[in-house]
Amino acid sequence: MENQLMVHAREEERTKLGDKPVKYHGKWPFRRVYGIQEPVAVALSAVNLAVQFHGWVSFFILVYYKLPLRPDKKTYYEYTGLWHIYGILSMNSWLWSAVFHSRAVELTEKLDLSSAVALLGFSLILTILRCFNVRDEATRVMISAPLLAFVTTHIMYLNFYELAYGLNRIVCMGMVVVQLLIWAIWAGASNHQARWKLWTVVVGGGLAMVLETYDFPPYMGYVDAHALWHATSIPLTFLWWSFVRDDAEFRTSAMLKKVK
Repeated sequence: MENQLMVHAREEERTKLGDKPVKYHGKWPFRRVYGIQEPVAVALSAVNLAVQFHGWVSFFILVYYKLPLRPDKKTYYEYTGLWHIYGILSMNSWLWSAVFHSRAVELTEKLDLSSAVALLGFSLILTILRCFNVRDEATRVMISAPLLAFVTTHIMYLNFYELAYGLNRIVCMGMVVVQLLIWAIWAGASNHQARWKLWTVVVGGGLAMVLETYDFPPYMGYVDAHALWHATSIPLTFLWWSFVRDDAEFRTSAMLKKVK
């Protein structure tokens, strides 16, 4: 608490002198609200969590209550289980993001980073399986196993060996770029009815990634590049789950035609 007061006092003095804010221990100084270290980032993380929950629930209702089911009560959509896992990992990631930005300590930072890496790793697996239309379980395991091993090893490295920010940024950016490229190529080659939504998410995601790499002092002590990235994620997430629902309808319709 004393350190925070000292930082804010020093920053107020620098502002009066016309100097720009500086980082302390590698982080920009933020204005707290009721003890919350980054109130805007926390609020936007909570909104993202709510949007992810809404998207996941709407997908669940669609595939189990609105679309036809197989005689064994399973869905015709072959990727239902994968999207359920994705939804759970996404909500978990945003939860720990909110916690970390509320109170940044070693434990919450590791949980935030680990959750984000787990989400990106699984998203990459899901991207490959969906875009290459992998439906055979054995093939899915062969593709997923090495990627899961890599992601698990990276998470263990961050938690038990070194919290390497530079390495983690490279790994996460790499997984994001690969996913965006795969989805972009697939959207260009596909006749999917909702590919315009996918294109919007891909372009928006790419721009958001560039924004995330642009570092600047928090405006008025509240809004920095990371918070703006949180903001861009909200409409993109809403559109993304809309695409997932359309994909479920598209694939279910195709499967029903084959059955008939």
